[in-house]
Amino acid sequence: MIVIRQRRLRRMLQIGIPFVLVPLLVLLGALVFDQQRHLIVSFGVAVLSLLLFAAGFEKRVTGTRRLVLVAAMTALCVVGRLIPYLKPVTAITALTAIYLGPEAGFLTGSLSALISNFYFGQGPWTPFQMLGWGLLGLFAGYLAKPLTRSRILLILYGIFAGVAYSVLMDVWTVLWYNDSFDWTLYGAALVTAIPYTVSYALSNVLFLWLLADPIGRKLNRVKVKYGV
Repeated sequence: MIVIRQRRLRRMLQIGIPFVLVPLLVLLGALVFDQQRHLIVSFGVAVLSLLLFAAGFEKRVTGTRRLVLVAAMTALCVVGRLIPYLKPVTAITALTAIYLGPEAGFLTGSLSALISNFYFGQGPWTPFQMLGWGLLGLFAGYLAKPLTRSRILLILYGIFAGVAYSVLMDVWTVLWYNDSFDWTLYGAALVTAIPYTVSYALSNVLFLWLLADPIGRKLNRVKVKYGV
């Protein structure tokens, strides 16, 4: 009975954190909280991401090993974000999720945004970046089987991820400019952001094409060797 309740709780956390609690916290941060408190919101998202990750495993040793791998993949994302123009963050986050699970992808994406912004600059946009990259990692984990079987589907996901990330960040643009959501402004923001959207999609396609095989082989090898 206790085991069943624990599984139900984990299931609730796996659904509630990424689709309810984190989006709600991000929106509250943009609409209600003072913009000077954006770091509190960002760290709140990070804590929820860790809780989501913890809900994704049962055996403590396996969870610890997964956390070490996620830390390594997050470090790759942070360093990769230093590359000018084309960024591999989404690609590495997606590959992490595909081979280590959706919760690992969400954690990698959210922490990559938070940590790298200590270099690029923290701001009220950080929680939106954390949510965007986190969700893209989460969905990649859910779609792991078809994405590993078909390179075409993987590339299409990269294009989708580039568009989805840009569309989400334009929500932040409108809220920052207008203090409330306005569809007219949102449409203008989408049109203005087309060059950035294209660059996001191209970056994802390029790095997924280049990194899918080498990262996939290494993560599979570690999974088999250490039982992750």
